[in-house]
Amino acid sequence: MNEKKVSKDKRYEDRHKEERKAKCIIWGTSIERPLGEEINEFLKKSGYTKVQLIKAGYEALLETAKKD
Repeated sequence: MNEKKVSKDKRYEDRHKEERKAKCIIWGTSIERPLGEEINEFLKKSGYTKVQLIKAGYEALLETAKKD
């Protein structure tokens, strides 16, 4: 990437930082590599996204919590 493009991208990111923060949340988390690779392979084969995985897992846990 040339310096001009990097500078332009940085300015764009700076201008829209608060908007992104208000709209989305980023979780800085990690899992063990073997499980992560297994999940990534499943997502790739099935066509699901990580967001779909998180939503489905959350909904399943909500249902489990209701039963407890």
